[in-house]
Amino acid sequence: MKILSKGFTLIELMIVVAIIAIIAAIAMPAYSDYVTRAKRADAKVALLSLQLAQEKWRANNPAYATIMASLPAATTSPDNYYNLSIIAASTSSSTYLLTADPVATEAQINDSKCLAFSINQNNEVTITGSGTVSQCWSR
Repeated sequence: MKILSKGFTLIELMIVVAIIAIIAAIAMPAYSDYVTRAKRADAKVALLSLQLAQEKWRANNPAYATIMASLPAATTSPDNYYNLSIIAASTSSSTYLLTADPVATEAQINDSKCLAFSINQNNEVTITGSGTVSQCWSR
């Protein structure tokens, strides 16, 4: 009489575990990069919205707004990863610099390439960090 055993052997189980570990080792860095780029997009969206609010303000007033309270815009990015501010570059308020500084969370601090974003009235973008503008703003 032959006995049929059902189930998996230890070798088969270890092969499956090894395959899952390899897939996870590849997927985790890609996922982390995706999350980091999504947080950067939050800063870009916030700055562009604030820039639009500045241009709307300027269409109705002789100068750009110099304080955030003047604009109908939020002081933080939509997902609250960045704090927004206005820096008036001249006393006549014909120029401005909008900045998005990261809220001090571990994920933001770990993104040393693109810490803070800035944009001015001429649509010139600058970043703070070890990355380049094309790495941080375009991706």
